[in-house]
Amino acid sequence: MSEKTEPRIVVVSGASRGIGFAIAKSFAHTGAQTILAASSESNLAAAVSRIAQETAAPPPVAVAADLRTIAGCRTVHDVVAERFGRCDVLVNSAGATRAGAFLTQPDEEWDDGFALKFFSCVRLCRLFWPMLRTAEGFVVNIIGGAARTPDPEFLVGGSVNAAMANFTKGLSGLGKREGVNVNAILPGLTETERIQALFEQRAAATGITADQARRDQIAREGIRRLGRPEDVAELALFLADDRARHIQGTAIAVDGGGTAGLY
Repeated sequence: MSEKTEPRIVVVSGASRGIGFAIAKSFAHTGAQTILAASSESNLAAAVSRIAQETAAPPPVAVAADLRTIAGCRTVHDVVAERFGRCDVLVNSAGATRAGAFLTQPDEEWDDGFALKFFSCVRLCRLFWPMLRTAEGFVVNIIGGAARTPDPEFLVGGSVNAAMANFTKGLSGLGKREGVNVNAILPGLTETERIQALFEQRAAATGITADQARRDQIAREGIRRLGRPEDVAELALFLADDRARHIQGTAIAVDGGGTAGLY
């Protein structure tokens, strides 16, 4: 990692569980001061406790806020600004878009998907950008393979992910001018608390069992295993390091080769 006289300030949204938690824990293992943002106070408390027990880094700071709203995003920013006055790395990992049948999936699920995943990313990037610019920092957006692989049973997720991919690439142009590296990671099927719910939603949309939905998806992608949150976390660490300074505006899949299209 880059040599710093003080711990780096790393903000991770969606950090109470799953991929976001794995990323926050990995940064803490490097000695970073992590700020974990999510909506659930109880899940955040559990995440902070686990990280504090496993690392010698400064204790994580938890910020419980509704990231679907501008007020919630401002709460995260204000806590970081008041306590640390700096942000070196912003990882946007919040969001759990739902699968489902297009004709019966309500508007509320579209609204929620864009609000939590897309708009929280946009707002947190805008709020933290002045600090990131000063620090010549890094933005890593955790998006998803559906950005590249449209799926009739995952139209909300695919649309949100595609919007995030476009936003990330566009923001990287500003990053080139102002010294902030902006990149994205596209996880494939990953063993998190969310994955079984996704298989159940797909099953309900297609009239099969959740186990069959899991088998079908693995077979369709031809992968050896599902991903692990740590697979994504390792890449996030690298993309937020000075060794990766010449990587700008790139989206990298961590999917076991499951994405069939060109990169």
